[in-house]
Amino acid sequence: MRTWIAFWNILMKDVRNYYLKPPNISWGIIFPLSWTLMQMLRSYGDVNFAEIRRLLPGLISMSVLFGTTSMLAVTITFERRGRSFERLLLAPIPISAMVAAKLSGAVIFGMFNAFVPAILAALLVDLAGVKWGAVLGAVFLIALNSTLLGLMIAVSAREVFEAQTFSNFFRFPMLFLCGLFIPVTSLPVYLRPVSFLLPLTYGTDLLNRWILGNSMLPSELCILVLVGYAAGLFVICQYNIQRKWIL
Repeated sequence: MRTWIAFWNILMKDVRNYYLKPPNISWGIIFPLSWTLMQMLRSYGDVNFAEIRRLLPGLISMSVLFGTTSMLAVTITFERRGRSFERLLLAPIPISAMVAAKLSGAVIFGMFNAFVPAILAALLVDLAGVKWGAVLGAVFLIALNSTLLGLMIAVSAREVFEAQTFSNFFRFPMLFLCGLFIPVTSLPVYLRPVSFLLPLTYGTDLLNRWILGNSMLPSELCILVLVGYAAGLFVICQYNIQRKWIL
């Protein structure tokens, strides 16, 4: 019970101090909204509503990826500079519970970002046939893996700009290699193995299946890979925190 109380308090502290701030809320809305409108207007300035459903899986994945990694780069780096992160490590709770609490806020924020383009698309095009329950599960897995990737980067950086720079080494290649807007099957043969090493490829494939009705891989395989990636990244993040500040 004490661990769950500590988990809840850490989560609520992050939500109040970071995620409910007006700039972060507006950024979480404007960033995916601007990308959605840009994709709509890319055909010589004419609004192209027909493209929205086809691009929706990529827009959702990108919104989650940038939202989760950007927020963790800010929260973890600021807390390390203010020594509050070290104080959390001294609390009499398991490291895994503290890490899970820090991750939860970013996962929720990422899922909030994901449904900005989804809501806009629902207002403009027919989304009949979309399996929203399965989409929610896929968004959660994408947000969890992106958050863990962001945490792994954030604990290795000392300043916000360093964390953001490191994040871009992962984020921008994913835009082109994970099937967000360019199908993996259309990539050069020598790049496809790299695509299948990235967790976002499997999350985007799940969204393609449940939004568009087509995918490259079985959904069971995609889910298994994403869960495996999440478990591995969680262990790595916990080990890095223990090695840097505890051992």
